[in-house]
Amino acid sequence: MWETPARLLRLLSLLQTRRDWSGAELAERLEITPRTVRRDIERLRALGYPVLASAGTAGYRLSAGADVPPLLLDDDEAVAIAMGLRTATGGSITGIEETSVRALAKLEQILPSRLRHRINALQSVTVPVAHSGPTADPNTLTAIAVACRDSHRLRFDYRTHEGTKVTRTTEPHRLVHAGRRWYLVGWDVDRQDWRTYRVDRLEPRTPTGPRFTPRTPPEPDLSGYTSRSISTSAYRYQARFTMHVDAETAAERISPTTGTLEPIDDHTCTLRTGSNSLDELAIHVTTMGFDFEVHEPPELVTHIRTLAARLAAATK
Repeated sequence: MWETPARLLRLLSLLQTRRDWSGAELAERLEITPRTVRRDIERLRALGYPVLASAGTAGYRLSAGADVPPLLLDDDEAVAIAMGLRTATGGSITGIEETSVRALAKLEQILPSRLRHRINALQSVTVPVAHSGPTADPNTLTAIAVACRDSHRLRFDYRTHEGTKVTRTTEPHRLVHAGRRWYLVGWDVDRQDWRTYRVDRLEPRTPTGPRFTPRTPPEPDLSGYTSRSISTSAYRYQARFTMHVDAETAAERISPTTGTLEPIDDHTCTLRTGSNSLDELAIHVTTMGFDFEVHEPPELVTHIRTLAARLAAATK
């Protein structure tokens, strides 16, 4: 049985971990009666926490208030957030570095010494790779996220791979983070098909459009779908190779943004990738350091044979 102050903190922590709780679930977690749960909810409300009760059920939800309530974190959660903020100082979102530093300073100020030692130990042995390339604007990410959440059509100006500026209307579904870049997966209203867009090339138009009924996503595995969309489907030549190495080892050299891997057995895997250049495909697969077989497209099979003969003749 928890004492009242500790129980209130525990109750607040539970309400912060997920959107809805039933009174019975809270009573079971706190080892108290549903009546005591109701009294504790009233105590939290008296302290200024906006806890809502669902009409007709014994369900409770912590709503957004005028002020940010104190977050109650366990040790692992605090370490995860601190490391995430430190990583964000050199991340792929434009302008977030300074904000992350300020938030990290506030968090580390109240962390117990044992957690600061854990975080510093992790940081001392971590060497970040300098980020290069375009970054996503946080306001753009937020606008997309809200449109996805509220099922509002999103219109935006988009810069294509060729540099042409076009206007798209989509039913946004999800944001996908692929390491260095962010992508929007959505239903293109004009093309009547699913499309993947790079967020750093996207400028939302306001206001957002009307609400829509969310569609079934193109695949249950959106990360795999996005990987294929950006590494294979968008290109003139779509190649398939058998790599004579297991998929886990191949993944150490082949990122999801350059190709997709499918295990065949413990010693081989399939690589699917794409390019607008046969030379680029040939060089890309040859320099990975693994033995391979090329299956398609036919143009690539012929091209690699020609290159192999040319290279063999050069060594005579």
